[in-house]
Amino acid sequence: MDVSQAVDQRISTRAFLDKPIPEADIRDWLTAAQRAPSGGNTQPWRVIVVTGDAMQDVIETCQKALADNPRGEPTDRLIYPKDLWEPHEARRRKVGEMMYETLGIPREDKPARRQWFARNFRFFDAPVGVFFVIDERMGHGQWAHTGMYMQTLALLAEERGWGTCFQECWAMLRPTLKQHFSLGETEMLYCGMALGYPDPDHPVNSLRAERAELSEVAELKGF
Repeated sequence: MDVSQAVDQRISTRAFLDKPIPEADIRDWLTAAQRAPSGGNTQPWRVIVVTGDAMQDVIETCQKALADNPRGEPTDRLIYPKDLWEPHEARRRKVGEMMYETLGIPREDKPARRQWFARNFRFFDAPVGVFFVIDERMGHGQWAHTGMYMQTLALLAEERGWGTCFQECWAMLRPTLKQHFSLGETEMLYCGMALGYPDPDHPVNSLRAERAELSEVAELKGF
């Protein structure tokens, strides 16, 4: 598989096979991703990888937290900016509607939509969960560098036949997860990732989110 193929076929995988990934393979994957770029070679990222009982502990801890705070816990770093503007808000809404249409869940079936969203907090039944941690003192550049690392992991996962889903939803429970993982005083959880072998028969994995036309996002000058 070349890089272009990995980029093209990567999707947000939301259904996984009941097939574990050995620790040695996870270590190899993480080691390969250490070649991701970062300004000044700061390498501002840290990851926590869970499976088995450790994953179940996270799930149960977060279910209790959500029972107390169904809308999530307070955070000064929102997943999306308040009053997200166009065309970004339209894109966000469109991919959500595409997903529920693929699943056959109509707009008026709010309970079914809530049930599906709740699967986020079980990693969509993936065998492995990854959490990305960054120091709060880092600047916007280091957040971007962490994103480069995350994308590198996703493409390396494609090469290995694995599926990934970046899960910003875990940011709704940052205080709980900070305590659960005994993070440092200035450390914070950025987001999570579900990781495993994709279920090729689940309809949700047929979803390919639309992308903007090149003319909407790029200007070429001097050519």
